[in-house]
Amino acid sequence: MRKFTLGVISLGLFSLTACQPVASPLLGIIYNETKYGDTATTATNATKEGKACAQTILGLVATGDASIAAAKANGGITEVSYVDHSAKSVVGIIGEWCTIVKGK
Repeated sequence: MRKFTLGVISLGLFSLTACQPVASPLLGIIYNETKYGDTATTATNATKEGKACAQTILGLVATGDASIAAAKANGGITEVSYVDHSAKSVVGIIGEWCTIVKGK
């Protein structure tokens, strides 16, 4: 009986971990791949692009650096013109959040 109770509790906790949403303007429970952004300045001469991402698995482990600073460094950008974001989630099991920076 003790093993059965432990199994039911474990299954219940495991079922809750698969509900890992990723920040996005839209909700896609099964699949979500969305891009959206903000304008940092009105400059139109953005010649470089940098991207930085962070990932999560089952909402239990999250790794990565999706900061604007990391995206700037990845693209060799010193002056930011635009900051965009993208979110991707597959059945709440795997999630990814990216920051995309454009500038010069």
